[in-house]
Amino acid sequence: MSQLRATFRLSDYAYDLPKQNIAQVPCKKRSDSRLLHLNRTLKTIFHHQFKDITSLLKSDDLLVINNTKVIPARLSGEKETGGKVEVLLIDYAAGMKHLEETGFFKCDCLIKASKNPKKGARLLLGNRVEASVEAVKGFVSEIKFLNGDKFLEFLKKYGQIPLPPYIKRENLNPGQNDRENYQTVYASKEGAVAAPTAGLHFTEKLMDNMEKKGIEFVPITLHVGYGTFVPVRVDDIRDHQIHSEYFSLSKESADKINTARRQGRRVVAVGTTSVRTLEFLSDKDGTVREQTGMCDLF
Repeated sequence: MSQLRATFRLSDYAYDLPKQNIAQVPCKKRSDSRLLHLNRTLKTIFHHQFKDITSLLKSDDLLVINNTKVIPARLSGEKETGGKVEVLLIDYAAGMKHLEETGFFKCDCLIKASKNPKKGARLLLGNRVEASVEAVKGFVSEIKFLNGDKFLEFLKKYGQIPLPPYIKRENLNPGQNDRENYQTVYASKEGAVAAPTAGLHFTEKLMDNMEKKGIEFVPITLHVGYGTFVPVRVDDIRDHQIHSEYFSLSKESADKINTARRQGRRVVAVGTTSVRTLEFLSDKDGTVREQTGMCDLF
């Protein structure tokens, strides 16, 4: 088997990550988190804090950031039979569209229960809102929430932020606020069920200092979906099917990215969600254009 072929095997990416090295709560100061710097020219590795990133970037760099905002997409409740159930909204954009068109929020969801409800089953979420399972598509269920235009108010009040599976805690620690901590400081477009984690370490003060140096920030939107939680279960990673995610790139952002490239400036994508969106949108020359749609690049 060739070396190129071997890189597609899931087993080639196995590594040991001690559980004690997986942070369960964030740093008190976001920018105090650790930062690994790989210098490709010198072939050296340096250890920094994230707040040192300003000194590692050039004064004319353009940083592409994902301004998606995590919604409180996790709801707890009971089945009509009495068993406990947990619902995770995975297509907020479709639910919002259905709400605007029909007056009811309906979207694809993941259900966690001892036995998944069948089509037609009723759920009671937050001890307040009835929901109906409209369809079952494999491990995804389409759920209609029956409180009409009051759904968004209910979601913001009773929904919980869905945390990554590697965070193993049921309850908040004293002073812990997932709605604030598991969100970038520049989040503005609601729709994600997971945060673009590379951006979590920026603070407003750090971004101000970077802009004073001449570094420019350009926003794009990719609503991170449940695909980020789904493990790869195939031996050849090219056979893995990933959930499509909503994206949006404005004309203003596209123009700034294209201008930076023409000027020979570096375009630095903050995190894999920004990389994925840019790769999906770029033509063969690397030019991007204003566009909105669904990204299925893997």
